[in-house]
Amino acid sequence: MGKETGKPGIVYRIFKTYLRFVHDKIYYRKTYSINPENIPADGVPTLVVSNHQNCLNDPLGVLFTFRDRKPNFITRADVFALHPIANKFLRAIGLLPAFRLDYEGEGALGKNDETFKITERELVDGRTIVMYPEAGHQDKRWLGTFSMGYLKLAFEAAEMDNFNTEIFVLPSCNHYRNYFEIQGQFMVKFGTPISLKPFYELYKTKPRTAKRQVNALVREQISNLMLNVEDLENYNSIDYIRTTYGKTYAAQKGIDTDYLPDMLASDKELCAKLEGLKEKDPAAAQEIYTLAEKVKEGVAKFGTRSGALEKKPSGIGAALKLVLAFLLVELYIFSLWPALFLYAIPKFVHSKLSKDIMFLGTFIYAFNVLFLIPIFSLATFLITYFGTGLWWMGLAHVALIPLLCIFAWNYTKCVGNTVKDLRWLRGMNTPKGKELQQMHNELWEKLKNIK
Repeated sequence: MGKETGKPGIVYRIFKTYLRFVHDKIYYRKTYSINPENIPADGVPTLVVSNHQNCLNDPLGVLFTFRDRKPNFITRADVFALHPIANKFLRAIGLLPAFRLDYEGEGALGKNDETFKITERELVDGRTIVMYPEAGHQDKRWLGTFSMGYLKLAFEAAEMDNFNTEIFVLPSCNHYRNYFEIQGQFMVKFGTPISLKPFYELYKTKPRTAKRQVNALVREQISNLMLNVEDLENYNSIDYIRTTYGKTYAAQKGIDTDYLPDMLASDKELCAKLEGLKEKDPAAAQEIYTLAEKVKEGVAKFGTRSGALEKKPSGIGAALKLVLAFLLVELYIFSLWPALFLYAIPKFVHSKLSKDIMFLGTFIYAFNVLFLIPIFSLATFLITYFGTGLWWMGLAHVALIPLLCIFAWNYTKCVGNTVKDLRWLRGMNTPKGKELQQMHNELWEKLKNIK
């Protein structure tokens, strides 16, 4: 039985509803929560442990899975130092700082005592805590080394209550179709809860052994849940193959390529085949990776996209898309207020405050929900109201902002892809175009023959 449910207050719930709406309906096109039935009941001491790849976006996905409780997150301390307002916002949604030896230095480690004492007490009292044992985010789809801090916290919490409380560790993973794409797809997937109770006696005499055994179980689950590309030397080639040929591979197996959970399973299968080929025939695998890099570079130089090489674009179709874009250009210009500013301002601020590209999504989301959406909503209402003299027109314009932003993004993306297709149609019959197409076909053929 749980001890405390930690039910959030009304202000927090309203704020969280607003955050979820922007996250689920505007920032992302589709979000998925897989295996939520594996989450222990509210009031059961639960430590959620996950891979970490996309800064604030990772904990947000978990946060919005818990609709009726307020989990606390232990996350890297440097994000709290970005700005005083960022510090207040992160703490308001349940994040607490963890200071790391390799980043903040040995002198800062003592600050963890306060965070851990608060967290251990709340865990014993039946709260849900979320931690990222990699102690920092990765910039690729792979699982880094785990710090044992999360198990130190969990076992010390149990020890605080004389090992009378059963604490669960719940492995989970985050997965994105594209880290940086607005209106993309995101999923959080939960594994099977691991009870620490069977390890209590071992911990009393051999704490390191107990932590190592639990860590092995947790890490194995997370690795199996996520896309874990361990061949970092060839990561860029593997990722290019996954994002291009991977769609063909999935479609041939009857998989809906627009359903991210199934695409994750397909991508894992494809990457496992590439890994198997490298073990059986390293030379053949390296030939594929080298060819993939050449195709990737060629596509970039042409300013086109890989999909155009796989299936020749229709000139008539591209022309019709441009005609439609011309007919909708006035609506597009209208939608740029405030869509352009909601995207460009956070991107500019990110370029000034952080060199880490994995923080970009954090800046876009956080700046919008905290500042830009409220400011531009008020400005939109006032401009429309004073321009028309009708208050309801102002409210209607504000209500349309989400749809206008989504339209502006999709319009920009569609026109961009159409221009890329036209570039390929113009250059595909040139010597370089024919050479690139030949390399692409050769790569596809080699990939199809992987057993």
